[in-house]
Amino acid sequence: MKPNIVMIMVDQMRFDCLSILGHPVIDTPYLDELARNGTIFKNAYAATPSCVPARAALLTGMSQKNTGRVGYEDKLPWDYSHFLPSVLSSAGYYTQAIGKMHVYPTRKLCGFHHIELHDGYMHYNRFKQATKTGESFNEVDDYLQWLKDKAGHDVDLTDLGLDCNSSTVTRPWALDESLHPTNWVVTRSIDFLRRRDPTLPFFLKMSFVRPHPPLDPPPHYYDMYLDEDLPAPPVGEWAEQSDDEKSGYNPVTGKGIVPEKRFKRAQAAYYGLITHIDHQIGRFLMALEEYQLKQNTIILFVSDHGELMGDHHLYRKSLPYEGSAKVPLIISDPGKYLKAPLMPVSQKVTELRDVMPTVLDLLDIPIPAHVDGKSLLPLTRKEDAPWRDYLHGEHEFGEKSYHYITTGKEKYIWFSQSGEEQYFDLVNDPEECINHVDTHAYQDKVTRLRQKLIEELTPREEGYTDGEKLIAGKQATPSLPHLKAKK
Repeated sequence: MKPNIVMIMVDQMRFDCLSILGHPVIDTPYLDELARNGTIFKNAYAATPSCVPARAALLTGMSQKNTGRVGYEDKLPWDYSHFLPSVLSSAGYYTQAIGKMHVYPTRKLCGFHHIELHDGYMHYNRFKQATKTGESFNEVDDYLQWLKDKAGHDVDLTDLGLDCNSSTVTRPWALDESLHPTNWVVTRSIDFLRRRDPTLPFFLKMSFVRPHPPLDPPPHYYDMYLDEDLPAPPVGEWAEQSDDEKSGYNPVTGKGIVPEKRFKRAQAAYYGLITHIDHQIGRFLMALEEYQLKQNTIILFVSDHGELMGDHHLYRKSLPYEGSAKVPLIISDPGKYLKAPLMPVSQKVTELRDVMPTVLDLLDIPIPAHVDGKSLLPLTRKEDAPWRDYLHGEHEFGEKSYHYITTGKEKYIWFSQSGEEQYFDLVNDPEECINHVDTHAYQDKVTRLRQKLIEELTPREEGYTDGEKLIAGKQATPSLPHLKAKK
């Protein structure tokens, strides 16, 4: 029988929040163990770093240009010719998803045989008129129904008073830890191991809503970090150094100077959520061993995007900086199914679109022609395997809409509305504190990456370039016309 595949996905986890990578505070013992038994990709990115476009890349293997999702936009149908679970289902796999999907319609299967759904707080299905379309959270969310059965029918996701997009306001989980949505994903995943068809290999996607806000770790995990000497975020010389508008006092801010104590609590809660997830992953790994499945299961761990958490006085995601666009990515072989040790680290620039072809390559299943990603399997065997030279990323983000090119060693950013440019030397300045776009010694490198971006944008319909230079001020939209045409 072919191996089982478990994809563990988290939401809004920074690439550097792993103790095995030398983080000064956070503790992630079970993720460290997965990394010890596999390959960790140190330069993995979300080309379009917010939930919807990132998850589209992951499930289809396509670039943002071909998914049509170049920003965040809800309520656009997910009509693609292939999804990773649909290809696996056709190849004889039983496919199950538990937790967050963030697709539309909300309960679209995307090729899975079955989904137990918890997307978290989704604005469009909380609006009262959602009951008329069948998209109301009361109809679509499995975790919330389970929680009401366990804790009382007046319980809701908003009871702690924390906004679903606040990266600065925190409070410990007030109910029993076993009722936390993180525990629910693992509880239901363990139950899947019990009731699966033992004659079929399986693909299980365990998808956690956290550490995405609300920042509500159980008290034990919150307390772990409250009294720690937490690291100060980097603030580049190019960043806004003041906050005259007091944006940092907004509970759902994307920028500004947050009150010091509030910020430290936010860090503690964010790290606590990650360690909570880590320990629950440990719980699942123990169950996997008890069901004697460890030796025949390959595990992938990934986040859809990162969290800026104060870097350069910025918060949340969507922007092109490392804290937002870079993600943790691990392929682990804890049962040594592949018979050969994996390379411990790869420095190549990888992207979420690479996950689908990697899984299919691991299983010797043909990769659909429309897949843009590349299998990571060669990089787990030798670092000098042929690979892409760079990655093009982008995101519609109002006046801060942008495109970026990165090689993993350097990054060029062009803000499409203003024409502003940035260039960072990620080898000597991994925290992106010095913008070298006007530094004489870097002009050849800036020109080379700018030309790469011009080549990427020349075929595009927005008019961002005439083939020779970049043209600022063209309207940016979160979805390309070919996707809108399907609505």
